[in-house]
Amino acid sequence: MADYAPLRGASHQRVLADWLAEAPFTLAMSSALRALLEHGLAPARFCGSSAGALVGACVASGASINAIEDMLLGLDRSQFWDPSPGLGLLSGQAFRRMLAGLLPTQRVEDTRTPLAVSAWQAKSRRTQVLQQGNLVEAVYASCAVPLLFQPARIGGRYYWDGGIADRHGLAATYPGERVLYHHLQSRSPWRGPHSKALHHPSRPNLITLAIDGLVRSGPGKLEQGRQAMHQAYNATGRALARPVGDALIIESVQDASP
Repeated sequence: MADYAPLRGASHQRVLADWLAEAPFTLAMSSALRALLEHGLAPARFCGSSAGALVGACVASGASINAIEDMLLGLDRSQFWDPSPGLGLLSGQAFRRMLAGLLPTQRVEDTRTPLAVSAWQAKSRRTQVLQQGNLVEAVYASCAVPLLFQPARIGGRYYWDGGIADRHGLAATYPGERVLYHHLQSRSPWRGPHSKALHHPSRPNLITLAIDGLVRSGPGKLEQGRQAMHQAYNATGRALARPVGDALIIESVQDASP
């Protein structure tokens, strides 16, 4: 289990593990999932954009956390690198095949745990929440980084990465819903100092977990995936024992190196 088990009942202050255990909650994050499941804190619903949509869809549809991690850690660029003429460098067909082999469920509405993913619709230039339809295409749409991947086509319209306008992955949540959200601090040079993506959301019944110093992985940094997972796992384990009084929990990865 994660380095620091939650200390339920050890303090008069309510800690994150207690808050999560009190009632059903929605998970809008991906990297903290193993630590939560090992402490018996399974989300009642998943939502997210990009990587959050991918991991949430896998777990919601019944894939084991071990299978998900094995796939992500064993991922090689050649498995999804399929350049083709179109509105993006990669056609995305290889990525879709990989998703089809991982997802036990074919449709979003048939997942074992309710799921909603965000995708950016090109025509309206707005985020659309996908809660039904082909699961592989919905997840692909939410992960389709513009210029790198060609867009998904759903209902005759083009969709790209949900993180374009819903970086927090919270578009599918409703006011007052109990949500645990993992905030990733943006390091993009394209975001201005006042961008909403740089600040964690604040609203009733939403707990934000920010992991300071988490390494970044991605299509060009796949080798850092194992370290990022290890850091997030240990930091989340410690966070479960932290008080939730201010609705923001900040953990450092300084003691969570592999």
